[in-house]
Amino acid sequence: MADKKSARKPPLKIAGRRIKRGETHDLRLHFSESYTGLSISVPLRVIAAPKRGPVVFMTALVHGDELNGLGILRELLLEQPLNLTRGTVIAVPAVNVYGLETHSRYLPDRRDLNRSFPGTSSGSLSSRLARTIFEEIISKCDYGIDFHTAAQGRTNFPNVRGDLSNPDVRNLARAFGAGLIVDGEGPEGSLRAEAVRAGVPTIILEAGEIWKIEPGLVELGVRGATNVLKRLNMMDGDPADPPFQSLIRRSVWVRADRGGVLKYHVAPGDVVKQDQLLAVNLDIFGGEQNRLMSPVDGVILGMSTMPLAKPGDAIFHVGVAPEAIGRLEKRMSRPKGQALHHQIRENLATNILVKEPDEGEPADSGTTSAG
Repeated sequence: MADKKSARKPPLKIAGRRIKRGETHDLRLHFSESYTGLSISVPLRVIAAPKRGPVVFMTALVHGDELNGLGILRELLLEQPLNLTRGTVIAVPAVNVYGLETHSRYLPDRRDLNRSFPGTSSGSLSSRLARTIFEEIISKCDYGIDFHTAAQGRTNFPNVRGDLSNPDVRNLARAFGAGLIVDGEGPEGSLRAEAVRAGVPTIILEAGEIWKIEPGLVELGVRGATNVLKRLNMMDGDPADPPFQSLIRRSVWVRADRGGVLKYHVAPGDVVKQDQLLAVNLDIFGGEQNRLMSPVDGVILGMSTMPLAKPGDAIFHVGVAPEAIGRLEKRMSRPKGQALHHQIRENLATNILVKEPDEGEPADSGTTSAG
């Protein structure tokens, strides 16, 4: 990933503060006011190395209840402070400060900030915050990483997402070093989609669930962010190569057809085969109503942590296997160099009751509901 733009950029100035080489600043980016007229601001840290280089933003809590990103940036900045040799990192551990305070995905205007970019200075609260972040941070950067988790009642096996048709995004995604990379532009108005549209290659990490800081995912996120900085020659040392890496270019949703109680047979990160039994939907007394089967060979990218379902509920997100399923399963199950990978798989499944199919309960027949 070449540093093509940093030499042409004007001196970096954020929240009214000019950032000089070799300086670190903790700043507050004002964007609104309370009912009493008190300033509401976004906290951020700017770390500038002694030498010129790329400017990289790292954002978390665009959705105010997705705490894993906060844990990653705190670990990256506080527990093992960045030793940058060149370039600048702008870390924003809590973009949606309102959501953080209220344990909510949204802002007080009930809008989704991650559908509000690039925003306008005269629009809604969400639109104004999006515009402030876009003008003050994103537009001044060369690359970006945005940290997310699944929404309420769901968990995601860690995967990096980006528009792989963009060579710089593709290189950034590979550099992060996650085992799974999901191809996609991102929703209209999302931070990553609008950043890429503005010429700032950006990826996201989707990992875990809301209201938690999960240790294995923090370790993976810190390692990935550090890998990117090393690939950009902003830090010394060699990046940590992943034990495997697969590109997922298509995914499907498996949805419930009936209301009931789910008995899960797979967990996040599991490799599944077409027509494999994923879950059985039971009535309140344990009588079987229908079965949820995998419509494809693939890997469980995400799933519901809620054991209850109504018709149409999305239960499993299955990434279509990019290669022969046997080869993918073999690569993902190798023990060598995959201690963290297996630890994350085990930890993500601890809050989900996963059982082997009962004797006489076929693992490859039944009805499938995929959306």
